[in-house]
Amino acid sequence: MKKSMVSRALLFVVAVAALSGAARAQEFPVATRTLKNGMKVLVQPDHSIPNVSLYIFYRIGSRNERPGTTGLSHFFEHMMFNGAKKYGPGELDKVMEANGGSNNAYTTRDVTVYQDWFPRSALGLIFDIEADRIRDLSFDPEKIKSERGVVASERRTSVDANNFGVLDEQLWATAFLAHPYQWPVVGWMSDIEHWTMEDLKQHFAMGYSPSNATMVVTGDVTPEEIFGLCEKTIEPIPAHAPPPAVTTAEPEQPGERRVVVHKYAQLPVLMIGYHVPQTSSADYYALTVLRTVLASGESSRLYQRLVDKDQLALDVSMMQEPAFDATLAVIVAQPKQGAEPAAVEKAVYEELERTKSGLISDQELEKAKNIQLVRFYQQMRTINGRANTIGTYEVFFGDYKKLFDAAKNFAAVTKEDVQRAARTYFGANNRTVATLVPEAEEKAKP
Repeated sequence: MKKSMVSRALLFVVAVAALSGAARAQEFPVATRTLKNGMKVLVQPDHSIPNVSLYIFYRIGSRNERPGTTGLSHFFEHMMFNGAKKYGPGELDKVMEANGGSNNAYTTRDVTVYQDWFPRSALGLIFDIEADRIRDLSFDPEKIKSERGVVASERRTSVDANNFGVLDEQLWATAFLAHPYQWPVVGWMSDIEHWTMEDLKQHFAMGYSPSNATMVVTGDVTPEEIFGLCEKTIEPIPAHAPPPAVTTAEPEQPGERRVVVHKYAQLPVLMIGYHVPQTSSADYYALTVLRTVLASGESSRLYQRLVDKDQLALDVSMMQEPAFDATLAVIVAQPKQGAEPAAVEKAVYEELERTKSGLISDQELEKAKNIQLVRFYQQMRTINGRANTIGTYEVFFGDYKKLFDAAKNFAAVTKEDVQRAARTYFGANNRTVATLVPEAEEKAKP
């Protein structure tokens, strides 16, 4: 069974590789319009099923906060579901679900994104709901108090009581000295406890202005009906001044930084962060291929070395989120029982040096490109994946049309490009190392 699954996967990879040269032929129509209040709307019709996916990308995240207001963007991710003028507390989800729809949202350091999935029969209702919460979000003190408690509880669960969460927070706080990427998306607890009503209203006005948003609609719709609904429901909402520009650039790191966390745990955790450029950088595709070679799947270099060969770790991965500014590529390893984090760290550096001192093989290069193409085309197969991808390219790359060049850009990456990326960004002076050292017993809180 396992062999047949692998064979099918390989056939899919080969098929994608064969198609990659014809990426331009796979373009699809996207209609765009900028409303009078500044919101940009992108519509991609797909009548294969009678469903619709709607994403609204707000360019507001933790990078737009300051000491004292950290966590506000994440807080509004919650508050935007908690009632407005027309659809009061609990009504949004109730009405949407009664009409066959569902919703969600996510917050990052750069954006807050709201997602709606629904049958086309609920199209008018969804626009009415979105307009209501953009224009007339409720600032009821009791609801704010309740949601503040929910967010504080989420922080305790996802960070304070989570070994990976607490170490990740310390890594970013150590790697960034100047840039606001240094504080956590969920916010510091002391800030969560002390946001004022003025803080909330000011953050909402600048972050959730239509002029600070991009809407993407994919599915069983026409551009004309979406633009008509926008003109009726969204366009009358007044725009506000956008968030102040983030002009602080993180200075070049002059040497390795280290942070150690002592915490009750069964096993240690190792995280190594390297400063890399923003998503729109010309090095994006070379870095993506490099990360794939290093840590994507069980045949990757780091997995083969740490997990299979040396048996030092249970798992290893590497991640890098879309970002407006220079960010981190983070290697995460879970050492096995009895394995020293220092030994895992040493093996990681040796593998990184291999990518700098010699070229990767032709097979590794093609496999990495094919993996990325599979992921890309799998996203593009669904209206949900397409909405997220169109929005991501529009917001982070500056133009949704650049997604049509993705296959071509991956194909253009050479072994020399991968080596140059490794040499440029994965040096000792450019890294921050965070280690969680297990404590035998959980310390009593003061």
